[in-house]
Amino acid sequence: MSGVGVMTTNTQAATRAKAEIPSIPCDAEGPVFREPWEAQAFAMAVTLHERGVFTWTEWAAALAAEIKRAQAGGDADTGETYYRHWLATLENLIAEKGVTTADTLHRYRDAWDHAADRTPHGQPIELTPADFDRHA
Repeated sequence: MSGVGVMTTNTQAATRAKAEIPSIPCDAEGPVFREPWEAQAFAMAVTLHERGVFTWTEWAAALAAEIKRAQAGGDADTGETYYRHWLATLENLIAEKGVTTADTLHRYRDAWDHAADRTPHGQPIELTPADFDRHA
């Protein structure tokens, strides 16, 4: 499959997601991301939706609940935490739908934290088997 076909499919999926989830931060050209990981979280949500893991209605309800939980916990809702809510919603939905377990998510979160702690600033963070072996 050519890169153009993939881009077209991803662009069409992003456009559909934007139409069905109106709270996505956008400019005239489409969704706006402050950091690369935000675009990756968006792409994961679009891909999981396309694979039938959840509907956009389910996603919107779960995201709204996550944002309300965060606000109740003191999130000022300035927009800077929006994609953190996406990530939390992704984690909750894939555990709820049986795509993975909460334990696996926790293990990966800890591994990424460990990898980030040992990686010099400005260098790419890469997971190694040792990142999964550490004990809290």
